[in-house]
Amino acid sequence: MQGMVLADKKVVVVGMGLTGLSCVQFLSQQGAQVSAMDSRKELTLALDIPLYFGDFDAARLCHADLIVVSPGVSLQHPAIVEASAAGVSVIGDIELFARFNTLPVIAITGSNGKSTVTHLVVQMCQAAGMRVLMGGNIGVPALDLLNQDADIVVLELSSFQLETTYSLRPLAATVLNICDDHLDRHGSLENYQKIKQSIYHHAQHIVVNRDDPLTHLAGRVADASFGLSPSHEQFSWDKTSASIYYQGTALLAAQDCLLVGAHNMLNIMAAAALVRFAGVDRQAMCEGGSRFGGLPHRCQTVSMFKQVRWINDSKATNVGATLAALEGIIDACAGQLILIAGGEGKGADFSPLASLLNNAVSVLITLGKDGEKIAALKTGAIKVTSLQEAVSVAAQHAQANDTVLLSPACSSLDMFNNYMHRGECFAQAVEALAS
Repeated sequence: MQGMVLADKKVVVVGMGLTGLSCVQFLSQQGAQVSAMDSRKELTLALDIPLYFGDFDAARLCHADLIVVSPGVSLQHPAIVEASAAGVSVIGDIELFARFNTLPVIAITGSNGKSTVTHLVVQMCQAAGMRVLMGGNIGVPALDLLNQDADIVVLELSSFQLETTYSLRPLAATVLNICDDHLDRHGSLENYQKIKQSIYHHAQHIVVNRDDPLTHLAGRVADASFGLSPSHEQFSWDKTSASIYYQGTALLAAQDCLLVGAHNMLNIMAAAALVRFAGVDRQAMCEGGSRFGGLPHRCQTVSMFKQVRWINDSKATNVGATLAALEGIIDACAGQLILIAGGEGKGADFSPLASLLNNAVSVLITLGKDGEKIAALKTGAIKVTSLQEAVSVAAQHAQANDTVLLSPACSSLDMFNNYMHRGECFAQAVEALAS
């Protein structure tokens, strides 16, 4: 389905965030008759197109030739459902990108670790001398990458983007892992899994998490895998030497990496498995994998005040991410592990945390809308009303060689603007301890 005639087509862009603005610009360049809708009552935009605010106009959508929805707009919105039933095609920006893109693509999705793996893939490709473009759910909207001079495009893709994407044909694609997330929008884990696995449908090569069956596509054998479990043929982890192995030989030792934790060793393996299909050699895999130090708000050490390690993992907005952080940090924690968790749970089941909370976490501090649900999993959990109070309580319990981890297992929107705001508030509260 490469290519798409858009000239003079009546196209409505729904949702005017960063992605929506990118779609408007691209569609206008293609000669489409573009209009836009946004659920907000008012928005200041310097655009020379018709703009409609507030409730979506189903009648107007039904008369469009094409609807391009932003990732934040649910396909179950009544106006979108009505237009789709009337035969109007509903797609997203990644589908537009797929119709016009001519470069090889490495596509990455999963409940957790997408951004880290995307950056690792970029680092490894650059170490191999390749010209790389990165975007999608991270940084630059995918449409802004079209017609740029490069050797390869690396896309991080969310489930919201994948549910409106049908034509993407990646050189290599992976689903890193799957756990309860966005069930308030997707309805069930099974539906969420189906949407995530759609990234595989037209991929030349698929890479799966050997230890997570939910990432495996029924009826298709994976071209590569990664995991902490042993494998003589694939990417694996040797606990004795604390090294990543590939095809039975050592590839990269954990002590040579800036990233720490078992979950990050998995991220390095996933990236290496993907870039192999782009011709990246072992040396470049090791160079890119070892020099990347991680992303803000993702298991980021923000202070070593009084020999206590304070870790900001605010990006852990679901249970799986917090499980990964805890499992990755446990072995490296010399003293107590103090966890701060809680926020808006998005309908998630917190029970998978129970074992680690009771066997690995010394002190549990909870806050936010669903903090009490997490607190109920551990006797003696401390409930607080603010992140500043959580940091203060943690400081009262922490001693030299202890680790304090902010890994909420929840979204931030009940108390903060976003997870970045939450992480910044945490770092500021920790910094205030020294003043």
